[in-house]
Formats: sequence, C-alpha cells, structure tokens
Amino acid sequence: MVSYSGRGVHGQVVHTLGARIVGGGIGEGEILDVGALGAELDVSLTVMREALKVLAGKGLTDARQKRGTFVRERAHWNLLDADVIRWRMETGDGTQLLHDLADVRSIIEPAAAHRAALHRTDADLTALDAALGAMGQAQVDSAAAAEADAAFHRALLAATGNELLQRMDMLLEPGLRERDRMVHSHHLADDPVPSHRAVLDAIRDQDPARAELAMLNLLAKALADLERLAAPKAATRS
Repeated sequence: MVSYSGRGVHGQVVHTLGARIVGGGIGEGEILDVGALGAELDVSLTVMREALKVLAGKGLTDARQKRGTFVRERAHWNLLDADVIRWRMETGDGTQLLHDLADVRSIIEPAAAHRAALHRTDADLTALDAALGAMGQAQVDSAAAAEADAAFHRALLAATGNELLQRMDMLLEPGLRERDRMVHSHHLADDPVPSHRAVLDAIRDQDPARAELAMLNLLAKALADLERLAAPKAATRS
C-alpha cells in the first residue's frame, strides 16, 4: 500500500491533516475551510487540493456542491490503509488497533499454516527460509526486523496455494509492520526466530496439525509481546 507521509510539502500536509482527522482534532462531518487551512500550513490552494485528493482516496474526506469539503464518517475510512494505521498509532488509538489485528490474525493465520503444510512448494520453502534468515540477522534493526517478519507471513500466505488467502497480506501487513516496529523499537520482543522456525519446520514436514499449533503458539507469544507493550502505558495512567 502506498504511503504518502513525509514526501515533501505535499506529504507533510497529507500527514498533518490525516493525523488530525484520525485523531479527532477535526471531527466527523466537519466542514473544512480549505483556504484557512492552507494559510495555517503556509501552502498553496493547489497543494491543499492535491492533499485532499489523497485523503479522499483513503475515505477520510469528500466534497459536495453547496456543502464543500468535509470529513466523512469513520465507517467510510479505509482502516486498512498504511497511513491511516500509522495515524491511529500516533494519535492514541494504537492499543485497540493492535488488539483488533491480533484477533484477525488468530482467525486467518493458523488456518493458513494448516493449508500451507498441505500445499507448499519448494519455492515456498525457499521464500520462507529466506525470510527466517533475514529475521535472524535483523535483531538489532527494528525496521529490518519488521520487514523480515512481514516477508515471512507474506510467504506463508502464498504457500497456501490460494490466491484469495495470499491477498490477505493487504489486510494484515500494514498493521503487522506497525506492531513489529513498536515492539522491536521498545526491545520488548523475545527472539522471534524459534517460534517462526517451528511453523516453517511443520510446513516443511507437511504436518498440518503441527503447523497450525505452531502458529497458535507464535500468536500467543505475539500477544504477550503486545501486553508488555501496553503495560507501561497502563502503569502511567494509574
């Protein structure tokens, strides 16, 4: 998924307005004074219009004759968009997002591991091996660790041999990357290689029941990492 955050002035405007909307600083249904916002951000109307087109593509804004440009209801937001996910993480909605992601993964990935054990090819095993190797080399680099983890789970979905399951990476990967980035940057995760290797070994051995169980164990470990991440925030609030 394309991310526009941080790409020059245009990207900065997209990021600023998107974060305000997702964080509730600009409420659902609110009419945007495009000229005033452009003046505040010190950008031209052309830049504002282009930025609003990007936000409209993410489902955050729309424009109507006689009404003007406005913030759409949350039900219309593309919650799977990489930038929307990032803005949720940045503006305080990250805990709910990560728990929702954990629920979705618990539904999809054990079944995917089961099917991958039945349908994997030599090429699939090569891709999974490469991702696991990259994971082992990326322990001290949170960005590289997130990329390697995403590659492993992408290869897992591909190994199912089901094109629709394979495209579930569009659902899982943006949130998974943010989750990994946070967990690894806070040094809260244990070594992820053994739990992922257990999944790969079961898939290699074409043992679907063991592959499914290994994935359930991996997800339980991921949830424990998430709980450790949330614990300092809870302590601060108390």
